Amino acid sequence: MSALCVAAAALTVALPLQTFTLAWTHSIEKIRWEEDYRIAGGRLQLVESRIRGSGAGMEPPEGARLQDGVWHYVPALPPLPRVRLARSPYVADYQLCWDGACRAMADIVGPVEAAPEVELAPCD
Repeated sequence: MSALCVAAAALTVALPLQTFTLAWTHSIEKIRWEEDYRIAGGRLQLVESRIRGSGAGMEPPEGARLQDGVWHYVPALPPLPRVRLARSPYVADYQLCWDGACRAMADIVGPVEAAPEVELAPCD
């Protein structure tokens, strides 16, 4: 099975999973964004993105479909070696979701003040 490495400061946490969702709330519009990833071939493949509304700088792209009030679309990105996240104490923290539950990034790598940057990557 694959594993996702979540690295922040001097800490790296390996989560034994193949798929996960990265979720956050837009700082201005307060609307939830979600991105589904799959670990494949040593990279992160973005499978689908969802926006639970629209607003300032959050317009769904061409081809997005509205389903039950949520915009669904597949971003045209190649598989990524890593995803880097900048955290801030002024906005809601990122969440990682897997196996039907979401966990705050603070619960995985600690408070934003101790880990303002987080990197998600397949474990070697």
